[in-house]
Amino acid sequence: MRAVRFHGARDIRIDEIEEPSCGVNQVKVRSKTFLGSLSVMSLESRDRLHSSANNISKIRPAFVGICGSDLYEYLSGPSAVPTSPHPLTGEKLPTTLGHEFSGTIEEVGKDVIDFRVGEKVTVMPNLYDGTCVRCMLGKLHQCRSLGFIGYSGNAGGLSDHIVVRKEQVIRLPDSIPLDIGALVEPLAVAWHAVSQSPLQEKVEENDIALVIGAGPIGLAIVQVLKSKGVKTIIATDISRKRRESADSFGATLVLDPTEVDVVSQVRGLTADGGASVAFECSGVQPGLDSAISGTRPCGTTVIVSKWGKRATIDVFDVMLHEKHLVGAVVYERKDFEAVIDAIDSGMFDAFRGRAAKVC
Repeated sequence: MRAVRFHGARDIRIDEIEEPSCGVNQVKVRSKTFLGSLSVMSLESRDRLHSSANNISKIRPAFVGICGSDLYEYLSGPSAVPTSPHPLTGEKLPTTLGHEFSGTIEEVGKDVIDFRVGEKVTVMPNLYDGTCVRCMLGKLHQCRSLGFIGYSGNAGGLSDHIVVRKEQVIRLPDSIPLDIGALVEPLAVAWHAVSQSPLQEKVEENDIALVIGAGPIGLAIVQVLKSKGVKTIIATDISRKRRESADSFGATLVLDPTEVDVVSQVRGLTADGGASVAFECSGVQPGLDSAISGTRPCGTTVIVSKWGKRATIDVFDVMLHEKHLVGAVVYERKDFEAVIDAIDSGMFDAFRGRAAKVC
């Protein structure tokens, strides 16, 4: 079968590779169309399907998103893609890309009773060993050997077929089309980030949220915050286009950090000295500084962005004002399910998240 594989920095090829067979507890997917803001490819499979066995299913991916992590990998990798055998998959560079995808089940194993052929699904791409302490505590996204479909081997959505464990498959309701189903993964990142903050438990009338960086994840966080009832959402970005997007996605105030003092602006909106919660989505030092300084005493900064180098933190500010710093890494299954429920119920409009679509 064909697969879009990452061979190294600025080296992505469409290769012919062996079609995967279903194994125990898996589902198999077949690719058709890819969705993304960078490039879009279309593949039509000519391959015959292998039979499934046991708790396995076969899925046909319909849409695959290209995210910022893919761009980073393409320009500067390998980073997430292993150069030595991954402890879970045994695979290394080159690997098949694609971790944001939806599809339809085209074959299931004989012991799979949860899903039926033809059902629309999305896939949670986490790979985990299931035996370490974090996994045993239910925190699969913190597995000691954590990997991802689309980076760590075990194929990826940008291929004619993919086989995944049935536990990674999540059914989509009729109200969610397949192109939107491919956006559940990045929206789950945002949902999980908000769940790491005090806003997950209760939103107060005077709560102010500060989102530093209005890229895809920052915009998704704006949507999640709005859906949870946060009335004042401040977003910042140096890009005019992204600021315009933040405004259309529901931000109350949008700032250009090259033109205004973000911290002063935020503090000026409240008598309590800043935002209740800040979400750092920029991955740069000035953004982190603004996030921490822009929160009120006892406020929380959630670090969502992926950093390529060490950052510095004003520890005295954190100590003196009893501020909280917390990380947010990817998602749990409950985040996927919550996002699907939110889209299905109309809590927020996921259609805004589409950057480009080619059928």
